[in-house]
Amino acid sequence: MRWGRLVDEFKEAPENNLLSLKDERAHWVASTAILVKTRPKSASGDGLFPSRFWTSSARGGFNVWGKVGLRITSGRFLAVAFLALPSIEPDVDEPDVTSPTSRRLLVRRLPRRAGPWESTRRSGVSANGQRKMPVLSAHDVTKAYGQKPLFDKATFTIRRGEKVALLGPNGTGKSTLLRVLAGLEPLDSGTIDRRRDASILYLPQEPQLDPERSPREIAREGLTLWHAAKSAYDEVSRRIGEGEMDDAVLAEQASLADDVERLGGWSRDHEVDEILEHLGVRDVERPVGSMSGGEKRRVALARILVAKPDLAIFDEPTNHLDAATITWLEQYLVREFPGAVLLVTHDRYVLDTVATRVLDLEYGQVTEYTKRNDAVGAFADFLEQKAERFAHAERVEANRQNFLRKEIEWLRRGPKARSTKQKARIQRAETAVNAEGLRVRGEVELGGLEAGSSRLGGTILEVVDVRLEMGERTLIEDLTLRLVKGNRVGIVGPNGAGKTTLLRLVTGELTPTSGTVKRGVQTKIAYFDQARTALMDDWTVFDNAAGREGADRTGAGPVTIGDRVMELRSYLELFLFDGAALRRKVSALSGGERARVALAVALKSGANVLLLDEPTNDLDIATLASLEELLENWPGCVLVVSHDRFFLDRVATSILAFEGDGKVQHYAGNWESYREQKREEEKFAKQGLKAAAGARR
Repeated sequence: MRWGRLVDEFKEAPENNLLSLKDERAHWVASTAILVKTRPKSASGDGLFPSRFWTSSARGGFNVWGKVGLRITSGRFLAVAFLALPSIEPDVDEPDVTSPTSRRLLVRRLPRRAGPWESTRRSGVSANGQRKMPVLSAHDVTKAYGQKPLFDKATFTIRRGEKVALLGPNGTGKSTLLRVLAGLEPLDSGTIDRRRDASILYLPQEPQLDPERSPREIAREGLTLWHAAKSAYDEVSRRIGEGEMDDAVLAEQASLADDVERLGGWSRDHEVDEILEHLGVRDVERPVGSMSGGEKRRVALARILVAKPDLAIFDEPTNHLDAATITWLEQYLVREFPGAVLLVTHDRYVLDTVATRVLDLEYGQVTEYTKRNDAVGAFADFLEQKAERFAHAERVEANRQNFLRKEIEWLRRGPKARSTKQKARIQRAETAVNAEGLRVRGEVELGGLEAGSSRLGGTILEVVDVRLEMGERTLIEDLTLRLVKGNRVGIVGPNGAGKTTLLRLVTGELTPTSGTVKRGVQTKIAYFDQARTALMDDWTVFDNAAGREGADRTGAGPVTIGDRVMELRSYLELFLFDGAALRRKVSALSGGERARVALAVALKSGANVLLLDEPTNDLDIATLASLEELLENWPGCVLVVSHDRFFLDRVATSILAFEGDGKVQHYAGNWESYREQKREEEKFAKQGLKAAAGARR
């Protein structure tokens, strides 16, 4: 790129979008506002040519004079700031930048914005192919509960800037592994090496927050390290300003400046409210003790995003977020979050967009999958690699079985064929017989289940001109919805908009302010709520499915699912509960296991209309795929509240969108179809505004 053209593009860039350049090799310095106007001494040199250029700050609306330079090293462009003074034009055109001391003071790398090296910044490999510095390394990490090993000799490394996903079926120990890595649970054996100066923060599924503090106060805790680094830098700068100019002090200032930039830059107080707003935390001053569990999680998530630690460990960060907020979060993690990330999530679009590497925890072993195909997302790439690995394991198992058959045939020929010389062959056969064959983890198998009644009347569910007010709020304004056989309606919208309230209207738990909700004579509803309130925590899995305490001792009758009749134990095996698992109390189950029990209870009720409130929360990916298959073939009707865009793309035949102020709109098609229709609406609205503005002129 010609340098004159680069400057012209900076000049022409919108005031609030200085980074929107065709070539992102030049970066805006985030400390105030800087503009590059320079050229290198040579194509491979280290020359610095400062110059001045006036611009408006994209972050503060004030004018600055900045002196900047550009350094080229191995083909990479690094913006460097010399000085930025609000509303002051410096007298000196060319400060001396030739001495090592000056360069140490002035050169600052800026790894802040997604650009040509975004994939290398997130992958743990630098632009020159070198591995980045490890933030955390696990060596032979082992943890067991009783006789059950959760993970055995797990070894892996997380490097600076990487985005790593931890996957595995429910109950395999993913959350436990996260707590171990965060230092909250002890190891049975092995070691975890954390970089000495690294900051590591952890988001649990149920964070504990001070109930007396406000969301803003808690989120601002994330700035603690930044404030400390900034204060230390200011103090050293004051000493330099008073004449203390030895190399040690200058080096200390340079190091502290690096710390400030690594922690997010020079002006960060505004970020607290911005991040809280993006996460849907509206009332930032009320005590968190009065908030729901989902709201508390969003506040805790905001604190980590504000802190920008070297490693953020997230356990299901998308739970309790609406689809729009999840979209913002995944883009923030990719483009704005400089630290490494280790996350457990069931959201397949988040996995595809954010992750560059996958750790798969299964059978106590952690298997690493590094992204190898840039043409697809990380999750799709992981599935391809795992399928190949499984196919290879099947071939190995087939060869083992073939060898066994041949050896057994030989052994059956009789004693005469088994001379002393061939004892080694017998030993090989015994070893093969005792070897562990291919292990295939069971998966939830719901595809064959059917609605409880194939006879659905002419009227299934009708919501006509419904208005619902709660206090001074209007949650639903004039909603009309008629369900016919095969309808699967995805319900989306911001948290608190009224999505769950609509399901409670359909069940009859709530009565509309005006309008009618009519259920057909043959309509039978099963409600799967977020809190899984249908479950009795003190009962066993079997008792909950049977509907009475003590059934695991006395037995239970058969279950009728559509045209199928089966024993309750066989039915529960479809949900991966058998043997001792049937006698476990629900209170001892993981979130995903509780969700499977609740699904089993809901689906055995004989219902033909399913109301599902965030059914994907806590389910592993294999169970999600099975649930999607069930719903795709469900002959009844489904109303499902979900933030999972992949799930809605696969399952929904229409989208009911809560758009604020009681407005609820019905769109044909799945999630992506809905988003396309919204984009068209927004485009036409903008065109209408432009036309109206032109007419006024």
